[in-house]
Amino acid sequence: MSSLKTFCFVFLLHFSLNGQILNHSWENLVLNGSDEWYAGEEALQIVENVLLYQLNNGGWPKNKQMHRPLSLDKVEQLKKHKTTDVGATIDNGATSLELIFLAKLYKFQKREKFRNAFLKGVDYLLEAQYESGGWPQFYPLRKGYYSHITYNDDAMVNVMRLLKSIMENDHPYNQLEIPKDKKREVAVAFQKGINCILKTQYLQNGKLTGWCAQHDSKTYLPAKARSYELPSLSGKESAPIVLLLMDIEKPTPRIVKAIEAAVQWFEDSKLKNTLIERVYDDRGKLISKNLIQTKDAPALWARFMNLENNEPFFCDRDGIIKQRLSEIGEERRLGYRWYTDQPKNVLKHYPKWKERIKKQREFPEKDLYDVVVAQDGTGHFATIQDAINDAKSFPYDRLTIFVKDGIYKEKVKIHEWNTNISLIGESKENTIISFYDNFDKIDKGRNSTFYTPTLQVEADDFLAKNLTVINTSGDKGQAVTLSVSSTRVSIVNCRLLGNQDTLYTSGNGKQYYRNCYIEGTTDFIFGSATAFFENCQIHSKKDSYITAASTPKGTQFGYVFKNCSLTAEQNVTKVYLGRPWRVYAQTIFINCDMAKHIIPQAWHDWSKPKARKTTFYAEYKNKGEGFKPSAREKWSHQLSKKEAKKYRKEIVLAMPWHKLKEDWYANHK
Repeated sequence: MSSLKTFCFVFLLHFSLNGQILNHSWENLVLNGSDEWYAGEEALQIVENVLLYQLNNGGWPKNKQMHRPLSLDKVEQLKKHKTTDVGATIDNGATSLELIFLAKLYKFQKREKFRNAFLKGVDYLLEAQYESGGWPQFYPLRKGYYSHITYNDDAMVNVMRLLKSIMENDHPYNQLEIPKDKKREVAVAFQKGINCILKTQYLQNGKLTGWCAQHDSKTYLPAKARSYELPSLSGKESAPIVLLLMDIEKPTPRIVKAIEAAVQWFEDSKLKNTLIERVYDDRGKLISKNLIQTKDAPALWARFMNLENNEPFFCDRDGIIKQRLSEIGEERRLGYRWYTDQPKNVLKHYPKWKERIKKQREFPEKDLYDVVVAQDGTGHFATIQDAINDAKSFPYDRLTIFVKDGIYKEKVKIHEWNTNISLIGESKENTIISFYDNFDKIDKGRNSTFYTPTLQVEADDFLAKNLTVINTSGDKGQAVTLSVSSTRVSIVNCRLLGNQDTLYTSGNGKQYYRNCYIEGTTDFIFGSATAFFENCQIHSKKDSYITAASTPKGTQFGYVFKNCSLTAEQNVTKVYLGRPWRVYAQTIFINCDMAKHIIPQAWHDWSKPKARKTTFYAEYKNKGEGFKPSAREKWSHQLSKKEAKKYRKEIVLAMPWHKLKEDWYANHK
């Protein structure tokens, strides 16, 4: 007898002699199996079925009693089916249950193939997630309602709870030695899922309520599933979503708002004095289900509620809405759960949750920052852009977003309405925003440069501190690292890494750069804004130009560099201080240390003869081998002491409607 046949024979014999296993459902066995059972031979035999059912993409099909014995024909069938990936799903607990089983088993039976199968299953969940943060019922995607974001029967919540346990290193997942990079991916997926939940919460007449069983993956709106499952608000599916949100240790104000609104909706939509009467025949078969009114009956909620007024409704397979359960046919009336009491668990836990949140608010000193971004799941968000998008528009008070160390490979935009934001990194060296966009990659015509920034700031009163921002395109033409088009913007203790066009200082506003490292090749500091650079290192990576100001005509100040050091790569020997992108360019260097890579002439007119009369290029008390005032272009200037006083920070950065001493930048430290 072959080894495979011997195994199947013994496995079948074992199950035929062990009624204990056969009397349990797969779900009950996974969730309630004892440590002794997971450490025993039965679990070790069952796992072979689990591995057989796992498809090559890492997922599992649904409604499979994994603990049941398999015939030889079924084993061969499953082996062939593995490669199709058809039927992999998160519906009815599929994939989540199998991963829980593998994690529990691995604690006692540490075989690498079990761990590998677990990690493969996690990869399946990560791949199946939409960019919006939701999960479809099936992946690979199937046509029809299967592709909707699926809360039905807790599909997405099951996935989210599993990911939450992994990222928080809960037992037994802490036994699996999951790589840090994988945990980071899991944390990102979880946070994206939370944001999807918040986006799909239904707004009814301007008031947040609950969720539908499924939502459109693009519009986030309630969506239809089967013919009798119309777009609606669901008491059953909404309850576990709220319980998941309540389990978040430090919820953002938006999460708190979502919970408060959902709890109020549960209160408003509950059915009082209503009881479901079920009648069974002698064999225990359900033969009748009726709704009766009786005093002091426990609260119930309808599974389907009208999107406009929360009124319960019912449907037969014809999809026609009925107002009463008695109006639909017996098959659907008896064969479907039209009511639920699950929201009572939310209302039960709400007071304790409320007290916990109240204490957090009473002692805000425990939370140094309003919002935390972290890739390990310890923050409110896993991506910087999600934190920005969650911020209130035009807030009266400053919002501080703390970003923990990590490489955040994302394109970040601070929208015009995201005013009063401070983006603070954990450390300048290790908190990194990185993206790859350049002129050719964008391919939007002659203005492609302006679409390339890794970090784009359009909002006033913005502060970035302790960050590295990099455009990883390399020396491939125009590729902006940081673009700032607003006013009262401070960039403090940051590294701006790039090549051509690293820093774009756009607009007519005031910008302040302090203790920053800025590197690049051609025109790597350019634009029209008034910008003051203090104690910065300006590093040239090739022979070219540092600045290309485009100061508008009539503007009092352009670029001012004070107490900065100008350095270069070892082979760089011919660098200009600046050339005029537009002919009224203004650039001043004061008390700066210039290495020998700065050529004696220092300034270039960009083949614009007019610029020699209209630009204002000047220096005062610079030093170093690159400072050769007598050799400078004759149309540039060396300032007198009196003239240099005009370029004090307090004057250059003063706002027109401010008193001179009201230095907005002083608060950005």
